[in-house]
Amino acid sequence: MYENFKVYKTELAGRPLTVETGKMGLLANGSCLIRYGETAVFCAATASAKPRDGIDFLPLSVDFEEKLYSVGRIPGSFTRREGKPTDKAILASRVIDRPVRPLFPKNMRNDVSLVCTVMSVDPDCSPEITAMIGASVALSISDIPWEGPISGVSVGYVDGEIVINPTAEQAKKSEMQVTVASTADLVAMIEAGAKEIPDDVMYDGIMKGHEANQKIVEFINGIVAEIGKEKFTFENTDPSEEMFEAVKNLAENDVMLALDTDDKLVRDERLRPIYDRVHEALDETYPDETAKIDECMYKLQKLIVRRWLYDEGKRVDGRGMDEIRPLYSEVGLLPRVHGSGLFARGQTQVLTIATLGSIRDSQILDGIDIEDSKRYIHHYNMPSYSVGETKPSRGPGRREVGHGALAERALLPVIPDESEFPYTIRLVSEVLSSNGSTSQGSVCGSTLALMDAGVPIKAPVAGISCGLITKGDDFKTMVDIQGLEDFFGDMDFKVAGTHKGITAIQMDLKVHGLTPAIIKEALEKTHKARLTILDDVMLKAIAEPRAELSKYAPKMLQTTIHPDKIREVIGSGGKVIQKIQADCNCKIDIDDDGKVFITAVDGDDAKRALMIVETIANDPEIGAIYKGKVTRLMTFGAFVEIAPGKEGLVHISKLDVKRTEKVEDVVNVGDEVIVKVTEIDDQGRLNLSRRDALVEIEGAVVEDSGEDEAPRRNNNRHGFKKRH
Repeated sequence: MYENFKVYKTELAGRPLTVETGKMGLLANGSCLIRYGETAVFCAATASAKPRDGIDFLPLSVDFEEKLYSVGRIPGSFTRREGKPTDKAILASRVIDRPVRPLFPKNMRNDVSLVCTVMSVDPDCSPEITAMIGASVALSISDIPWEGPISGVSVGYVDGEIVINPTAEQAKKSEMQVTVASTADLVAMIEAGAKEIPDDVMYDGIMKGHEANQKIVEFINGIVAEIGKEKFTFENTDPSEEMFEAVKNLAENDVMLALDTDDKLVRDERLRPIYDRVHEALDETYPDETAKIDECMYKLQKLIVRRWLYDEGKRVDGRGMDEIRPLYSEVGLLPRVHGSGLFARGQTQVLTIATLGSIRDSQILDGIDIEDSKRYIHHYNMPSYSVGETKPSRGPGRREVGHGALAERALLPVIPDESEFPYTIRLVSEVLSSNGSTSQGSVCGSTLALMDAGVPIKAPVAGISCGLITKGDDFKTMVDIQGLEDFFGDMDFKVAGTHKGITAIQMDLKVHGLTPAIIKEALEKTHKARLTILDDVMLKAIAEPRAELSKYAPKMLQTTIHPDKIREVIGSGGKVIQKIQADCNCKIDIDDDGKVFITAVDGDDAKRALMIVETIANDPEIGAIYKGKVTRLMTFGAFVEIAPGKEGLVHISKLDVKRTEKVEDVVNVGDEVIVKVTEIDDQGRLNLSRRDALVEIEGAVVEDSGEDEAPRRNNNRHGFKKRH
């Protein structure tokens, strides 16, 4: 039935890589089922027969589809169907899109759809890497015009050694997670997260990944040579050279004057009448192509900016090629939030707000990844006003998800462990003004917000971008690119890191790829720039994390109890833990291994709850002091509950430091009192003493020592336990 069915086999990082074609998805322009180990991804590439009208870009969509059956799970939604893509799926789609998109013809306007459906997952064989290679195969063997193939690998750094496509166990120990995509001779994409890795180690890892990619590119070329289709021709929608020359002759000098400013608003204001004059002059000449006149104006601006940068080393705002725009940092802007930090670089301005929550506030993840929750969350918002435009807000798009994830990845290596700082941390970066590199501005603003919130981060992190202009085999780079240099340049190479090393990289390209020399220069320039940002600006705004949390932040305490005692702390139907939470105005989370996290706005409430939990989980000891509540009065004494289910008798002779005639003269039901455990009998019953506790804690003196004054009342608001 499938006479065109073909199977192609090779190895990647010591594991089998298999491509199957001619059997599945035969109506797509190109398709394959790719297997890496026991990971299987079906990839299909399709294109429309005609270009889409009225657009000036390639309408490419890339979808990485996570199917929970691939990991043997049923979706947790009400309908038990996969819903909208997870953030991880969106990020995987973006990682595939970035090296693929520049290899399409610049003037192609046909819709192209690339779908990668994950059908089986082997934890040791990344579905994202498998999908990237499968997408490359599907496009390469199709009739869709594309200048691939590409290949991608993951690069780790384990025990001082660079590892290609680390296994799940190796990935846990790896000090960096780098995705490298390559064409036959150039590095096409870099996405990295790292634990303060030195520049030279990162560079070596990228080069090793690039080397591994060459073998897979050669493998794909072999498949194309055997079954690849002839590429279809498409309608050229570019403006004619005649139209461009007409626009250039009319507007070149005016556009040069308009672009020569460091203020985006001034630039836009200057360009507006130039557009009007050009349309007035040429609309009658090109009545059916007026939209292409705007394309010519864009092309003219691009020509001018690139000519300035490459030929003259001139930037539109007058800076030198390695000069950073004016910087500004400020913390503590918002009084009721837990932490806030404002960072500005030129007209790019980002305000990040930090919020601390209990471990219960961790985000639950429902995807195919091994990770099922996370306690550090970063969200990024870029409203239309930030670029001087007006449009309704429709929630975060793929760009917002990607930029938030990049900042999250940059800061994750310096976030303290749960054992050191048992909080869920959420950062929200609000882009107030955008003129280039807002993602790296959010990295800087987030570091400020974390320190303002009192989060004991291991080191401050700063981010910066490097741009590129190429001319044949020659190139020039520039640091801290603004909007125009991003639009009209060839690269946005973003690097975040500490004084010690790199924590994140993301590289966007408009050319086919980078040479090793460009990568090395970009790493060197961003290293120097991020140190300048840290030392000259950020650390002057706040030198280290605040010693105390905001008074509005929840106070967190933790302890560990024996797992066998968890049932006693929770109680039948949750009655015990619910009572503790209600009485102490707190939240309590207990892990299966016995870790207990207590969160309360008032630190004294948290301490009181901690004392109760430990009292329940640990048998009372003779000599220990507790705060308890009087539950019953008898003629011979009072019963005091020191924890749910743990009650003891305070004999009338032990109620006070002076002689007591009646129990009611000293305590009443419901009173909170401090008591000391004086005896535990053979049946586990407790004998308690309020008198001994007062003597030890407050220094009270008993009546028969000559002290006539009444003992001082306990002013300590929180519960505590003292062990001898």
